[in-house]
Amino acid sequence: MKKQNLKIKRTCVYNVNYHIVFSTKYRKKILSEDVETYLKKLILQIANDKGFHIEVIEVGEKDHVHIFVSAEPNFSISYIVKMIKGISARKLLLFFPVLTECLWKEHLWNPSYYVETIGSISDESIKKYIEGQNK
Repeated sequence: MKKQNLKIKRTCVYNVNYHIVFSTKYRKKILSEDVETYLKKLILQIANDKGFHIEVIEVGEKDHVHIFVSAEPNFSISYIVKMIKGISARKLLLFFPVLTECLWKEHLWNPSYYVETIGSISDESIKKYIEGQNK
């Protein structure tokens, strides 16, 4: 079986992908077209600087962000989210000071996030494969 999108390092072969979703504080609809455009550029730059890759970014309903991220296995998901949310919040609030008028204590993002791993094989296939190892 040939795997798609495999990446090769000296000591491992991997395909690590995440779907990340996070929202603005209090789900405020503050991600206007201008903010969205700047945010997408920022997130791409952050990923490039930190060493992970953004496959797709989209803003939904002006109050949340969906990101498809590919990363090496040594990157924790909490590190990726921390870098994206922390750096983007600081730079967005500097570039768009009007955003602070809509927020309480200048917190741009809700502190929580959703993450799901994305793979090319279903959960059921993996379970069947593992269960079949003892036979």
